[in-house]
Amino acid sequence: MVANIFHVAMYPWFALGHLTSYLHISNKLAERGHKISFLMPRNTISKLEHFNLHPDLISFVPITIPHVDGLPLGSETTADIPFSLHSLLMTAMDLTEPIIEDTLRELRPHMVFFDFTYWLPALACRLGIKALHYCTISPATVGYLISPERKLHEKSLTEEDLIDPPPSFPPSAIKLQPHEARGLATATVKGYGKDISFTKRQLISFTSCDAIVFKTCREMEGPYCDYLEKTMRKQVILAGPVLPDPPTTTLEEKWVTWLGGFKSKTVIFCAFGSECILKSNQFKELLLGFELTGMPFLAALKPPIGAKTMKLALPEGFIERTKGRAIVVGDWVQQQLILSHQSVGCFVTHCGSGSLTEAMVTDCQLVLLPHAGDQFINARIMSGDLKVGVEVEKSEDDGLFTKEAVCKAVKTVMDSEGELGHMVRTNHAKWGKFLLSQGLENSYVDDLVQKLDSLLKS
Repeated sequence: MVANIFHVAMYPWFALGHLTSYLHISNKLAERGHKISFLMPRNTISKLEHFNLHPDLISFVPITIPHVDGLPLGSETTADIPFSLHSLLMTAMDLTEPIIEDTLRELRPHMVFFDFTYWLPALACRLGIKALHYCTISPATVGYLISPERKLHEKSLTEEDLIDPPPSFPPSAIKLQPHEARGLATATVKGYGKDISFTKRQLISFTSCDAIVFKTCREMEGPYCDYLEKTMRKQVILAGPVLPDPPTTTLEEKWVTWLGGFKSKTVIFCAFGSECILKSNQFKELLLGFELTGMPFLAALKPPIGAKTMKLALPEGFIERTKGRAIVVGDWVQQQLILSHQSVGCFVTHCGSGSLTEAMVTDCQLVLLPHAGDQFINARIMSGDLKVGVEVEKSEDDGLFTKEAVCKAVKTVMDSEGELGHMVRTNHAKWGKFLLSQGLENSYVDDLVQKLDSLLKS
């Protein structure tokens, strides 16, 4: 059965991880002939244009972001501002509602994919458009944190509530440490946009959409998908792994030269994304931990909180001691290409879903160091459910890690003779092979298209 060609509008949260994730699925749909109108902040388009593999079918629609007091002029994405201002950016995004309504009236798409704009389903319904919650976080995270079993419309979550999963949550290794539960309980009740909490925003988004789409496979997260479909009473559709397409660029010469100076699988690569900023003491412990391994390393990190320059933030004597075997950069690097370089053997990640997907299809061993939000649950899935990586040990109460803990986790995954190192390598290879297996991704995207087609006819 061949699905009809349809027109999809995309309006993700203004964070680069969300925007790129939506562009990946846009490419997969455009590959099958479907038309995409991608609504995006005007000045951010140039940063993502090179990811558009089907410019004849994927059109970027520039959106002007209304100014909100307290936001630096010209701010468009979370990469432009500190975490403390994210709520104001969300307010600005909410203020685009009349612009989005006019735009959708003009474009007349069949459906719209959204995530944080909780007002979009009602707007879409008025216009006769289906609203799909395309969720960039895992079904396990959604089920653990905002399951209807939590009764979030009646009460706020406490640290004690979040340490354990909801009553009928599937058996798993997912459990939060006290400091993680405390941080998440605080974050869920905080305002996220004007006069609405993060939790309420998510609840409305999930309960008022026409269906929920997740970027995952049934083989990896099936029980969590079934749990959500049952408790949320919404159709859950899986898009498969939605792997990023191979880069069309080549690795910068400076990295080719530097990485080329080391033996195969000996370099540690650490990258924490555009939004993860460590405190100064943890930044130093991380680098000292890498130094302690005696291995070469490349760390792409934002300067720590309060640091004027990267150089001033480094541990005392660090540059001299690690000369020739360590580079610490504060700029964006070509992560996908670095991960696939033959010299890189270990990837230390903050457990963002995009980074984990990129790493799973390489043979870089995973060291997991989650920082916030859904990253904690991603880390438990990787280390506990799938057993494909080793998590850095932290103090349960305050979440601090030591250089010794960093060194131990790296050495464990790099030691193919050790029991744990051997197990995670074997599992990583198994799941990597599965994700790259011929026809897997196509079958999931084809099934997604069929289900979207059925939804339009219902």
